[in-house]
Amino acid sequence: MQTLIIVSHPTLADSNAQRFLWESLPAEGVTWHHLESVYPDGQINQEAEQQQLLQYDRIIFQFPFYWYSSPGLLKQWQDVVLTEGFAYGVDGSRLSEKEFGLVLALGVNECEYQAGGREGFTISELTRPYQAMATKCGMVYLPTLVVSKFDYLSDTKKKELLIAYQQYLTKDNDASLKSSENWFKLQLQSLGKAGLSEADQQLVEHLLAVLEDNREQLDDLAWTLAQMEGNQLG
Repeated sequence: MQTLIIVSHPTLADSNAQRFLWESLPAEGVTWHHLESVYPDGQINQEAEQQQLLQYDRIIFQFPFYWYSSPGLLKQWQDVVLTEGFAYGVDGSRLSEKEFGLVLALGVNECEYQAGGREGFTISELTRPYQAMATKCGMVYLPTLVVSKFDYLSDTKKKELLIAYQQYLTKDNDASLKSSENWFKLQLQSLGKAGLSEADQQLVEHLLAVLEDNREQLDDLAWTLAQMEGNQLG
């Protein structure tokens, strides 16, 4: 899985949320592409951007949710890069079957984005243009990851965000428990032994054993339930 994060933020250095997300990036398989840094003059290189998109399996737009949309440069990027004959058209899309998702930073609690909340509309309703874009390009649309009021998050919530963000970037698009278990196993295995103390190595091995043991128990339970259902049908 190769993931491209297209970040749009005109004052990135001042954003604690974006700095945290950047520092949370996995070591491999993910590219951070900040549009305002690459194109300070706003002159987007269409060919370079199109060729870059073809190299990735999952494409993420990441930005602060300004007036229910993105900063202007990301909209300009869409106009310049997602052209007929490349992203859509009678001959199909070269982005077809790639996955597409949004990482949105909000200045208010996410619960305000609902009927009766201060914003009045859900995130899903307000991001329909991105859903339509993904559909037109033949892409698989992922559930949106929302980062709400980052500066007010507790340390525990920030740790949860780190895991959720890394999973959003690298985990298979599968909401099953087994998929999550496999993702955690891969993360633990990727730690290896280099640079770890003996105690940490033992901890990693213990966690892997616990995950494997839990999976065997769940598989046994699933088999038992299937047998019970079969007996009832019989």
